Amino acid sequence: MAEAKGTASIQFFRGVDEPVVPDIRLTRSRDGRTGQATFVFEQPQALAPETFGNIGGMWMVDEEGEMVTREVNGKFVNGIPSALEATYTWKTEEDFERFMRFAQRYADSNGLGYSQNQKSDQTDAATEEQA
Repeated sequence: MAEAKGTASIQFFRGVDEPVVPDIRLTRSRDGRTGQATFVFEQPQALAPETFGNIGGMWMVDEEGEMVTREVNGKFVNGIPSALEATYTWKTEEDFERFMRFAQRYADSNGLGYSQNQKSDQTDAATEEQA
């Protein structure tokens, strides 16, 4: 049964979607239970002079609700804000699965795809698409 595809967004200010799509990198522990997703936003709208304010976190919002991380850092070049880096950490398999559902919705909402480095994961994904 196909799951309904909803929209997903990332926000640095509640209620204001960030239009810049980040580079996202995942790392997981060997047992797969814990891990991190690192988001890098180059020249995000949240750092624009007209919107610049105190960034209290990064909210990942979709039809299931929201996830939040407070681990957000700015990068500066010659004293000028140039990027934001946020890290979302999960500590259970359920949290990881929830994050991946968000990531799929976010990719679908922004016309993106994603790749996995492990060959077994790629094989499983290809098999599911053919079924």
